[in-house]
Amino acid sequence: MPVISLTVNGKTCIGEVEPRTLLVHYLREQLNLTGTHIGCDTSQCGACVVHLNGASVKACTVLAVQADGATITTIEGLAQNGQLHPLQEGFWQQHGLQCGFCTPGMIMAAADLLQRNPHPTDEAIRRGLEGNLCRCTGYENIVRAVRYAAEKLRAPTGAASEV
Repeated sequence: MPVISLTVNGKTCIGEVEPRTLLVHYLREQLNLTGTHIGCDTSQCGACVVHLNGASVKACTVLAVQADGATITTIEGLAQNGQLHPLQEGFWQQHGLQCGFCTPGMIMAAADLLQRNPHPTDEAIRRGLEGNLCRCTGYENIVRAVRYAAEKLRAPTGAASEV
């Protein structure tokens, strides 16, 4: 079996992996990072979005061996020093989730969007989340949560204005 080395949420992880193992399964089953969800195994839902070398990818479309040497960030890696990331806070404050199943993938896709576009319009937020499906909400609060995080990330004091 091949041995791979990844940096996951800032920690080096080395392990043997079956060549056919998907990155999402490696993260969940070998590294016990269960925040990355498996929703469809067909790349349709986006519940498994992680950052691979800084870009969002659906972890059900990447083999773990393809990620050898890469830097991966999962939903567990967004919070820093016990403080929620502004997107995590936004989803909580703006009621951007109901069952929560899609939330990790939504947040990771939104983090990629905000990295590329710190001033997104509501339309840009919707476009940035197009590959992520939520079966519970009407997306309004999700858009509101991303807008909240964008404002908070731009605010010089770190305080978000009311949205």
